[in-house]
Amino acid sequence: MQAKTSVSCRKSPLLLALAIASVTWPSFTAASSVERPSRLLYVGNSFYYYNNSLHGHVNRLLADALPKGEREALQSYSVTISGGHLKWHNIGAYLDAGIGDSSFNENNEVVVAAESKRFDAVMMMDCSRCPYDEATRTIFHREVKRQGETIRERGVTPLLFMTWAYSDKPDMIDTLAREYVRAGNDNNMRVVPAGLAFDRALRERADLRLHTADRRHPSLAGTYLAACAVLASVYRLDPRENRYTAGLPAADAAFLQQVAWATVSDFEAIRASAPQKPE
Repeated sequence: MQAKTSVSCRKSPLLLALAIASVTWPSFTAASSVERPSRLLYVGNSFYYYNNSLHGHVNRLLADALPKGEREALQSYSVTISGGHLKWHNIGAYLDAGIGDSSFNENNEVVVAAESKRFDAVMMMDCSRCPYDEATRTIFHREVKRQGETIRERGVTPLLFMTWAYSDKPDMIDTLAREYVRAGNDNNMRVVPAGLAFDRALRERADLRLHTADRRHPSLAGTYLAACAVLASVYRLDPRENRYTAGLPAADAAFLQQVAWATVSDFEAIRASAPQKPE
């Protein structure tokens, strides 16, 4: 394995603002959080499915991070709608549908499971502008609450995936992060700070292309950075020195791993030190 890369990752102005503001965070209990979900459902849109799907890259990171037996015990599935808003998804139906009750074996034959297992967690996002635009912001918060209640009714933990700013509108991250943090706080949900990782990476290395030509969807490097953030935030695993690089140059992959870990670590440290909202 290569040595851990030392990167000067200063806190973004938003992270500092969150710390200074002493945001009141929910206290995460066993009923509201899961340390490492064995079955995770991704619910979102094209930000997930670009580059052969975010969950596929997370799975490859997990394959290098964990012994084979532990990795094989973990499953994930992704349900996406192109341009999808959170309100378009019927998450209750997804959880009731028996997703994952069969799989393909090494001979490409369908093998039906003896019994259907429930998901431990659902990681959901809204459309890339929904928390940002005033016209849809109220709907975003309403849907996070509604979908979260639906998820919890089935004994599953809801998580939020914070999306990133467009490449030509970097200041979007201030509003996106504020609203995702607020939604997580109001609904007792862990927030995966992928958007803050994008912001941090581009502050450190403006030469990196984390977006495609349309200025909003992730490039392969962007998806890889988001996957490293999921590994750190959802699975509580350090992505640094992970040998899966998605075919990126080794130096770029190491940098993105470091940024994801530093961002999640700072974000979680701020949460841990902030006043806790009574249960």
